[in-house]
Amino acid sequence: MLLLGIDSGQTVGKVGLYDAAGREVAAASAPNDISTPQPRWIERDMEQVWQQVAAAIRDVLAQVGPDVVIGGIGICGHNDGAYLVDEALAPVRSAILATDTRAWEYSARTAVGDVAERSMALTGQVPFAASPASLCAWLRDTEPDSYRRVRWALFCKDWLRLRLTGQVATDPTDGSASFVDLIDRGWSAAALELFGLADLRTAMPPMLASTAVAGTVNAAAAALTGLAFGIPVVTGAHDVDAAALGIGAVGTGAASLVLGTFSINQVVAQQPVTDPRWQARAFLEPGKWLHMSTSPAGAVNLDWAIRRLGPYTPSGEPDPAAAVAEAMTASAVDAPLFLPFLFGSPHGDTVQASWIGLRGWHGRAEMLHAVLEGVAFNHRTHLRGLQEVFAIERPVRVCGGGARSADWTQMLADVLDLPVEVTDAAEAGTRGAALLAGIGTGVYADLADAVARTVHVVRHQEPRPVQVAYRDHRYQRYLAAALEEAS
Repeated sequence: MLLLGIDSGQTVGKVGLYDAAGREVAAASAPNDISTPQPRWIERDMEQVWQQVAAAIRDVLAQVGPDVVIGGIGICGHNDGAYLVDEALAPVRSAILATDTRAWEYSARTAVGDVAERSMALTGQVPFAASPASLCAWLRDTEPDSYRRVRWALFCKDWLRLRLTGQVATDPTDGSASFVDLIDRGWSAAALELFGLADLRTAMPPMLASTAVAGTVNAAAAALTGLAFGIPVVTGAHDVDAAALGIGAVGTGAASLVLGTFSINQVVAQQPVTDPRWQARAFLEPGKWLHMSTSPAGAVNLDWAIRRLGPYTPSGEPDPAAAVAEAMTASAVDAPLFLPFLFGSPHGDTVQASWIGLRGWHGRAEMLHAVLEGVAFNHRTHLRGLQEVFAIERPVRVCGGGARSADWTQMLADVLDLPVEVTDAAEAGTRGAALLAGIGTGVYADLADAVARTVHVVRHQEPRPVQVAYRDHRYQRYLAAALEEAS
């Protein structure tokens, strides 16, 4: 019997099939088509998201043949943003992604003063531009017809599970985005009222545990995907929680980084600690909280740079592996610095991306080197704040597309001055989602059992003292430039 995991990120939808030992049996992915109809708007068609995931499921099933038995399905997806459906369970409008900043003025108003203090105490965070609190307020004022049609305010994975099962639900890890009580993990009427959204109380979906069976594959989904009718589908989770499970970073003090679209830096704790520098959110099991310090300034910067600078594969597609290899040929002594804030910054909305110290003799290798380093520097900014409060276990587990590069993760170890580890999870989110399904269907007893039986470290990298000193010198210049931009 196998377990199916689905991970719908902001740029790619992934599907993986796993055995009980956590080994990947088959995998497929499909890129998500993103639109920017106006400046600051980043959207995608909800029906297309489902169709692309369904196609990836068909691809996976074709790889293993018709006799495969799937015992359970788990789903994770990006958090924040807005996936809104009406009374007929159809999309109200295009989905809004977590990199969208149209509601920045709303988040700016809730980031200071009494509202910010009350939000932090109630929900463990202050809303940012793509938080449901900001986006729903924007929708109320800007698209009132859409706002009136909202029956359920869902998250990405909830939309996909709705199409698989016909059932509406969410879990505490996703619900924690804006309106969940920090302590009791349930919907907070006080939080909705604080943001002027009390009339959305009935639009909050039923709250189930991440590992609870929330429904079964219905006839329509079975016909489209090739899945067997009636397979149990668990509620699932926010993709960063699922990724932490997929790489085994679930114990108290466990720290993990995602070198992905967002710069994700997080640590698990037994008590919630609030601070404007991070979000304190419910973790996958009661009695644990995930403290996430994040910004949309992650590995997406490398994707952007390659599309403008190259290199490309023979078929004309961007070639990230070749880009990293080329970047490592550059001399860091002479490389420019890069502020990786193309889509946002932890230093404020006004801080923009830029190369600093770029000269005529610099080429693509030096520019790409600066991008890799800038992303690592941004991770350091986030993690240093968490280290001030939490006793972080060493080493730090790393996942995401960037973790495939041993050169980049070694740079990260040097920048952080911490040992890092990479596990055997080719796709941490899909494996984590599959493990949630395994817990919900009795394959594993709990999170710890799932990790013990499936996760293995394949690369351990220690910081190199000479490089630590050099990267620290460059980081201080980088940080001064970012703070100057913010002032």
